[in-house]
Amino acid sequence: MALTIGIAGLPNVGKSTLFNALTRATVLAANYPFATIEPNVGVVPLPDERLGKLADIFGSQKILPATVSFVDIAGIVRGASEGEGLGNQFLANIREADAICQVTRAFSDPDVVHVDGKVDPASDIETIATELILADLQTLEKAIPRLDKEVKGKKTDKAVLETALGAQKLLEEGILLSQGAKDAGLDPEHLASFQLMTAKPFIFVFNTDDEGLADTAMQEELRELVAPAEAIFLDAKFESELVELSEDEAAEMLADAGIEESGLDKLARVGFDTLGLQTYLTAGPKEARAWTIHKGWKAPQAAGVIHTDFEKGFIKAEVIGFDELVECGSIANARAAGKMRMEGKDYVMQDGDVVEFRFNV
Repeated sequence: MALTIGIAGLPNVGKSTLFNALTRATVLAANYPFATIEPNVGVVPLPDERLGKLADIFGSQKILPATVSFVDIAGIVRGASEGEGLGNQFLANIREADAICQVTRAFSDPDVVHVDGKVDPASDIETIATELILADLQTLEKAIPRLDKEVKGKKTDKAVLETALGAQKLLEEGILLSQGAKDAGLDPEHLASFQLMTAKPFIFVFNTDDEGLADTAMQEELRELVAPAEAIFLDAKFESELVELSEDEAAEMLADAGIEESGLDKLARVGFDTLGLQTYLTAGPKEARAWTIHKGWKAPQAAGVIHTDFEKGFIKAEVIGFDELVECGSIANARAAGKMRMEGKDYVMQDGDVVEFRFNV
């Protein structure tokens, strides 16, 4: 399931440093605007302690976690909606992403220039929001006259035009569609047809330092600023050092810093959830594996992720919750205890279901 999160932000906020840490890649992270020109894609494993326990139970040789794809995108500047900087290219790349991870600088360093001359997270967020809003307004201004003609000619449902007009009104008020569309009652399917950037889910990453990570008042202020979107605070330099260590060394470094979970692990988890995804699990002697599905999918759809034949010939799914399986210690014990369930075509999959599908070829 190829769903991607675009890493966006002003130049020199730490986007590429963060991307390097996420993927252990060697993307250029230079101290000047537009160091990233072509979008760089990295596939990051989703941390999942359940897989190790499953591998122990089943004697699995391999562990295959779910993944999250991140795209590092060229920095945006004021005027990008009018083509400033690499504006047109930036906007095209953002449109292709399923969600936007906006990296904002929240650290002071005289050796790293800020494109606007000062560190001001609220101003940076407003700059990018403004450019995305202006670009979306341009899209709608082109679409609305065409839709109006199509509605009059009875070629398009009037509700599509009404959705476009409602979206235009919100954007003119400076409201991101991801924050205001639901309350305004805009039809999500019609809205999606316009491929508007401000309608995408947002995650806000604040790249800070030791002082910022300890400043709970500052963090709370920024959380309120971006709510209801998720806010994550991390030190991209620290994270890039962390990924170069062994698992034990990284755990020790986190403990020394008083951090329970790395920022990258948190970002992968939040990103996965923001995309509306969850996992179900399968295991055997060869592998313990997490499969990515949308929340709300039913058993046949989930089976189709493994192979389309599984969905076409779906009969039943033998299911047990992960915690129940661990408690029983084995599939045999779970069956003996009556914990395994046979679920049919209408069963809605739950995160962490351990499943074996039955199907006709």
